Amino acid sequence: MNRFLAICLLVVSAVLAGCATHPSPELRPYTAEESKQLALEALSRRGLSFDEYQQQRAALTGQPQKAFGFDQQAEMNAQQSAHHGGRAS
Repeated sequence: MNRFLAICLLVVSAVLAGCATHPSPELRPYTAEESKQLALEALSRRGLSFDEYQQQRAALTGQPQKAFGFDQQAEMNAQQSAHHGGRAS
């Protein structure tokens, strides 16, 4: 019985010693670029509307928000009707 107890104690102490000396990964702070990249990745997963996404992305990147919309050539006045081939467009 004493031999069994000694072996068990030896095994338990070896296991505990192995767990205590296990090297943990070095914890280093994120760089500013890594933090910005993580924030942009989290923003892209949030499922925001396009306008909300662009606003928050501009705030994160520090860039002025671009105005998105139709240019003058792509706008169509509803009061004017253009006839092409007999059809109104």
